Amino acid sequence: MKHYVLSLCCLAILLVTSVVMGKENPKVVFLSGTPSHGRMHHEHRAGNMILAEALNRSGLPVNAVVVPYYGYPKDKTILQGAATVVIFCTGHRGHLLNPHLDEFDKLMDKGTGVVMIHWATEAEKGKPGEMFLKWMGGFCDLDWSVNPHWTPDFKHFPDHPICNGVKPFQANDEWYYHMRFTKDMKGVTPILSDLPPPETLRRPDGARSGNPTVRKAVAAGEKQHVAWAYQRPDGGRGFGFTGAHNHDSWRDDGFRTIMLNAILWTAKVPVPPNGCPSPAPSKIQIEKNLDGS
Repeated sequence: MKHYVLSLCCLAILLVTSVVMGKENPKVVFLSGTPSHGRMHHEHRAGNMILAEALNRSGLPVNAVVVPYYGYPKDKTILQGAATVVIFCTGHRGHLLNPHLDEFDKLMDKGTGVVMIHWATEAEKGKPGEMFLKWMGGFCDLDWSVNPHWTPDFKHFPDHPICNGVKPFQANDEWYYHMRFTKDMKGVTPILSDLPPPETLRRPDGARSGNPTVRKAVAAGEKQHVAWAYQRPDGGRGFGFTGAHNHDSWRDDGFRTIMLNAILWTAKVPVPPNGCPSPAPSKIQIEKNLDGS
């Protein structure tokens, strides 16, 4: 009988502890867009799963949850209490937030953070673009921003928690640049910046290939920001990251750590001085959960 009572007491303690821990650990919700490119490119779901697993294994007080299907959550309760929402999906007209702008805006008004990865940073002009500026301080804008593949050399980082533990790195990817930012960059802190080489603008002018304004900026030697943090006036936080066309880029320590740190920062979880710990995924791990598998 004593052993039975003791077992019940231990079980009760474990249950109470798990509830308390659940309340203490900020929730990060990952939303994945439908497949849009070939194998190992725009791997929305697989990329989100790598990041979520890294967060959950980091030992930090965070609870990462990947919505188990493509698109906006059918069960909206999963977004309740989220500290931040990470979105990796097709952009512009195909953005998964387009039919849910007002609903998502209410979530943002509560101070929830938001992270948008690669094509998810691209919004249509008008209301979507205005909402993206409000939520994360910038967005990829057609006939203004460009989407070349190139290899930036990230050597210098601002004094910001997102840069904790990040060492200089290079990563060949489709880095969009010349974003549309808030007026005078108010609230925006550039995180990753470099001057693109002239060959990134060799294509004729087009919606995503070039325009007179971006050509003038690059010719003038203006560094372009491909990742940025945004402190919203309402206290919420946003982060835009234009890389991750190449799924293999998550194996780069600097690339991956910047993103994990940013997720923590938008969730208002203190970023460790050495950054969010995460081992580089192996080739086998990086090829798990790919679209179509």
